[in-house]
Amino acid sequence: MTMTTQTPRRGPLARFTVIDLTRVRSGPTCVRQLADWGADVIKIETPEGLDVSDGWGGNRHGPDFQNLHRNKRCITLNLKDPEGVAVFRKLTDRADVVVENFRPDVKFRLGIDYESLRNTNPRLIYASISGFGQDGPYARRPGFDQITQGMGGLMAITGIPGQGPVRAGIAVSDSSAGNYCAMGILTALLEREVSGEGQWVQVSLLQAMIAMLDFQAARWLVAKEVPPQAGNDHPTGIPTGVFPTADGHINIAASAQIMWERLCKALGAEELLARPEYATPPLRSKNRAECNREIAEFTRRKPSREWLEAFEKASVASGPIYKMNEVFADPQVEHLGMAVPVTHPVLGDIELVGQPFVLSRTPSEIRSATPERGEHTGEVMHELGYGDDQIADLRRRLVI
Repeated sequence: MTMTTQTPRRGPLARFTVIDLTRVRSGPTCVRQLADWGADVIKIETPEGLDVSDGWGGNRHGPDFQNLHRNKRCITLNLKDPEGVAVFRKLTDRADVVVENFRPDVKFRLGIDYESLRNTNPRLIYASISGFGQDGPYARRPGFDQITQGMGGLMAITGIPGQGPVRAGIAVSDSSAGNYCAMGILTALLEREVSGEGQWVQVSLLQAMIAMLDFQAARWLVAKEVPPQAGNDHPTGIPTGVFPTADGHINIAASAQIMWERLCKALGAEELLARPEYATPPLRSKNRAECNREIAEFTRRKPSREWLEAFEKASVASGPIYKMNEVFADPQVEHLGMAVPVTHPVLGDIELVGQPFVLSRTPSEIRSATPERGEHTGEVMHELGYGDDQIADLRRRLVI
């Protein structure tokens, strides 16, 4: 049984109800994937009068919060009160998915863990995101993106050689854990169509960070190589990196032999093709410093736009290095629709970051802006069968 909300169009996940207990970034990133594709997401926060921090992070009307929590309904519920837990159980008995990113022990203390909820709803998919895993020696450590960037190996391979470890400019482990969790939920929902049973989906920031390292992690596992920092150069394929121009910098990716030949001709640097030390990709990688220096002598002679136009004509992979305002002004980005408009009752007309994949028949949609705290409490409580007097009483006692 699925509760639904009135929307102009039903997305591909509209038949699913998701109970959202998440906070900060990794969990909301997961739930946003489900909400954008039509799931009826009910976000739970603590009643305002209890003066308890939910740890959502940032200003509610700020960019980050608005981008993470669109397309949801929001209710307030005190999960430390037995009556609040009873309301929660009514929600989860009707739901398809619960998502949480508490520390691993919290859900057990509250009595809202997977085993407790599956007793009355065996079809429930319960998804947990943690810093380091639901068990093991680090399970109770607080998990933060920067910590797992360091422990997962990303910071040791990021930055200019010799400068020391550098964090990535985005929350890589948070965001990837959220996206992996959404993938796990969808996989479990597909499996449920066969078995009829739900299951517990578990993701950690540490696991997600290591998975995101991909070929860099495989260099160690397969070849026992410890990848070093490579700065703006590709770790193995040269020339691929940042090159100076007369008015700034551009990216060039020309490690493949055919691309290397095109690059040298487009630069007017055919003499580089005759150099034995640059004859093959492994040799160019071995002699990367000198190779890059010689290319830079040519790229400095013209402004970025001229080089990019020349490289496009020559089918050389290259591109500008944008600031964020330039990203969204690019005609291809505009064409892809990555800035999606929505009207917020307080902020007015704003734009949020769109989905990175497209379905031809059932596209994603930002149907509604991020809700205010408890905006839909009355609506959802009525759907659960509570009357006005009961709702008023629960509000007065800060159960909801």
